Amino acid sequence: MEAREFRKLIAKGEFAKPTAGYCPGHIQTNLVILPAEYADDFEEFANKNSKAIPLLEVIRNSHYSNTLAKGANLLNELPSYDIIENGKVTKRVKNIEEYYQDDLVFFLIGCSFTFETSLLQNGIQLRHVDLKTNVTMFDTTIQLKPVGRFRGNMVVSMRPIVKEKVADACIITSHYPNMHGAPIQVGYPQMIGIENLQKPDYGDSVEIKDDEVPLFWPCGVTPQNVLREAKLPFAITHSPGHMFITDKKDMDYYV
Repeated sequence: MEAREFRKLIAKGEFAKPTAGYCPGHIQTNLVILPAEYADDFEEFANKNSKAIPLLEVIRNSHYSNTLAKGANLLNELPSYDIIENGKVTKRVKNIEEYYQDDLVFFLIGCSFTFETSLLQNGIQLRHVDLKTNVTMFDTTIQLKPVGRFRGNMVVSMRPIVKEKVADACIITSHYPNMHGAPIQVGYPQMIGIENLQKPDYGDSVEIKDDEVPLFWPCGVTPQNVLREAKLPFAITHSPGHMFITDKKDMDYYV
């Protein structure tokens, strides 16, 4: 199914699951929505921490994408949204039409789901795609460069990769720097503060087999971690794993 048709299903409330594996070949993005008074600081913060928060589009005075999916309505074309108040997720909703205000600024952020098509095409199995579950994600001890109220630690996504394919996975994903690029850690979760691989902070746990190595990529859920610490009165994000599927193709961002 083409991305535009898939977004129509989402807008009608007919799809509300994690988007990994859907519309292969189309880039997927994370979403952060902030009141304008915080937007400039967040944009600077993202640019200083672009490995974790690669900005692809910033939308002011509108709720429609203009670059990644021209005319797409960001109020109802993601499967799930988190309403964040004073740093806590207070609601999870299927659309955010009732929350829209003219001063909100929308940030679309690169997502590692984008490079999964290339991994699969090169014979690299992805368990969460096979199982149709959410990708495994963890909080880490990797500190971000602070700007204003925005500070905190990076979130990573984890994929178990068979040992003989680890180098291939690193090289393939390095060609997508706007989608987090190469892994930030390979095989040593304790070095980034992860103690138990079967207890993710976000998403679903998956088996790691004896012939596999856990690889960790910077993750677009990082802003949720940051917003929890910033304790802004109000913000909205995508729910982890429930991405915005754009009209752009993976190869548009291959370098």
